[in-house]
Amino acid sequence: MTRTSRIWRLYAGDELLGDLVVDGGDFPWLAARFEPLPAYRPFRPLFDEDVRLLDGAVEDVEAQVASDRAMRAAAIALADPDGFRVPEFLLHIRGEQAWWRWNDEPFDDD
Repeated sequence: MTRTSRIWRLYAGDELLGDLVVDGGDFPWLAARFEPLPAYRPFRPLFDEDVRLLDGAVEDVEAQVASDRAMRAAAIALADPDGFRVPEFLLHIRGEQAWWRWNDEPFDDD
């Protein structure tokens, strides 16, 4: 099994927020159909804000940093099809569409 196939899972702490059913991608990005669970509802504004910033005509670095911090504070986690929570990822969700990339090693904060 590879991480580019099957179902990835989105968590906040230990709470499952939904499934990401991979349906494509363009390396290093994966694309999926997002199947949210009711537990996702309170976290949706975080992802909506992320996409709003992504779509912005003007880059707002401070807002992007604040958005990233909010996701980290919410303990958002992404698990691969084997159940391994990847240490670093960049995930965007717009409605039922999701796309992300990940890294097996934590990013260096320096």
